[in-house]
Amino acid sequence: MAAPATEAAIKAIRELIISGELPPGARLPAENVLAANLGLSRNTLREAVRALVTARVLDVRRGDGTFVTSLEPQLLLEGIGFAVEFMQQGRALELLELRRILEPAATALAATRIAPEELAGLGEALAAMEHSHGETRIKQDIDFHARIARASGNQTLATMLSEVSGKSVHARIWHGTIEAHADQRAHAEHQAIHAALVDGDPVLAHSAALVHVAHTEVWYRRMLTEDAARVG
Repeated sequence: MAAPATEAAIKAIRELIISGELPPGARLPAENVLAANLGLSRNTLREAVRALVTARVLDVRRGDGTFVTSLEPQLLLEGIGFAVEFMQQGRALELLELRRILEPAATALAATRIAPEELAGLGEALAAMEHSHGETRIKQDIDFHARIARASGNQTLATMLSEVSGKSVHARIWHGTIEAHADQRAHAEHQAIHAALVDGDPVLAHSAALVHVAHTEVWYRRMLTEDAARVG
């Protein structure tokens, strides 16, 4: 946790950004000027700037100054993925539960917003997955769902899904390795999702995505239960 003085400095800079006085892309005033304007010591201001750089709110460019970043969701929410990587194995199920909430919502939005060229690209991606296996299949699966999330038109939702789904990759690999016919079942579920998007039916799209994500979650939950029984 930052020192109280640093927290106050972070809050002061944040308020300048939120108010629009320092919009995305703006260059911060010189350090001595900004420190004087905010009533801060230069050391405290530097600490606050370092914290905001870590949070991707500010960007220090050597020889040019300090700037407000684009503040786009994919930049600001990148820290979620970083934090997720440190979560313990036992939390993977919680991430799958979160994906079950987010992915059907994104898919439903995509059903009403996906562009014809996006739909065509999704169809091509689906066809490429039909006979692929292993690591290649996993990467294609991630790309398939990322395309749908982007088509939702909600950058924040798409970014959150991208950051959360990374941790669930191992579950998908495990699923495909251990459970027979997992690839075939997943492909059929992907086809159902694609068909709902082609029809532009958000309710059907939500349901198809929910069934797909729930299958992995139910399987993973069962595996955890069996592992616990063996250990016990």
